[in-house]
Amino acid sequence: MEWLMYVSVAIIAIAFAFLVFYIIQTLQSVKKTLENVSTTVEGMQSQVDGITKESTQLLHKTNQLADDLQHKSDSLNSVFDAAKDLGESFQNMNRSVKKVSNAVSSKADEQSEQVANAVKWGNVVLDFWTKYKAKKAANTTKQNL
Repeated sequence: MEWLMYVSVAIIAIAFAFLVFYIIQTLQSVKKTLENVSTTVEGMQSQVDGITKESTQLLHKTNQLADDLQHKSDSLNSVFDAAKDLGESFQNMNRSVKKVSNAVSSKADEQSEQVANAVKWGNVVLDFWTKYKAKKAANTTKQNL
């Protein structure tokens, strides 16, 4: 029975050797995988650094653009204020012209009655004058005959 023990120990030793061999291969495989992961992480780190720098530059440019836009907007505010003032001036001028026009129109209406009366009286005087001339001419013709 002693030999059974030697055979058992030999089988255990061989099994242990196979186990160690496969564990070594597995660990080497894990080592290669971890090296690949490490390389990938380093590459990603450099890409993240590049993206961070570009994002920072983009943020600075965006801030500059926003400042420039704000400055230009402030500049345009004065133009719009001037346009508003100009519009109010035109409205005031239109009101003044309308008042003058209404005043002239009402004066013209008042004056038109006076002009109509003057024309009527002028026609009456002209009729009297023509009748007088005709009467005088008739008298002169009678005297000459």
